[in-house]
Amino acid sequence: MNSLIKEKLGEAWHKELKDEFEKNYMKELKNFLQKDAKEFIIYPPFDDTFNAFKLCPLEKLKVVILGQDPYHGPNQAHGLCFSVQAGIKPPPSLVNIFKELETSIPGFTRTVSGELTNWATQGVFLLNTCLSVREHQAGSHFNKGWEIFTDKVIEIINEKKSGVVFMLWGAPARKKVSMIDRSRHLILEAPHPSPLSAHRGFLGCKHFSKANMYLKKQNMQEIDWVL
Repeated sequence: MNSLIKEKLGEAWHKELKDEFEKNYMKELKNFLQKDAKEFIIYPPFDDTFNAFKLCPLEKLKVVILGQDPYHGPNQAHGLCFSVQAGIKPPPSLVNIFKELETSIPGFTRTVSGELTNWATQGVFLLNTCLSVREHQAGSHFNKGWEIFTDKVIEIINEKKSGVVFMLWGAPARKKVSMIDRSRHLILEAPHPSPLSAHRGFLGCKHFSKANMYLKKQNMQEIDWVL
């Protein structure tokens, strides 16, 4: 099991997180997921659960975008927050993210694909606070243990890295502010990009251009947000 987790996480993340998988909360979470999978379809597929970690190693991480739980429709979630698999229509929140990019990043044009793998491989850590969900049941795996795990992940990034841009959208993500050292990282806060709240300050927040300006000041490679 340990070697399988190492393969899913990648070496650097596994080194920092391996002890978490031996803790009681994670064993209880594993038991819950195994039982739930017998009764429900669970997203994303297990092989994709830790894609954010595998595609964005800790040593390459520059930006954190924090989501809530995975998309719960067929063939959508693949382990990266806000991203959907190639060939799947971008959901409304992602459409609003693209709208914001169009107004703040020169050359960005909306594509038919909502797959954000290209961001992840450049150092954008696309993390959901809860890493699994039942089909068609948003929030169904909240408070089962994932949040303890992902809080630990945020703690590791805060302590082990410097100069990281944290994009916190919506009330649940913004609650993580207290875990992040503002003297060492940039925190960008806005309402969630959902159609219910995007017009209250997400659209026009300029987070993507602000992130690149911050990275440039630190002599770090900017993110190419164009898909």
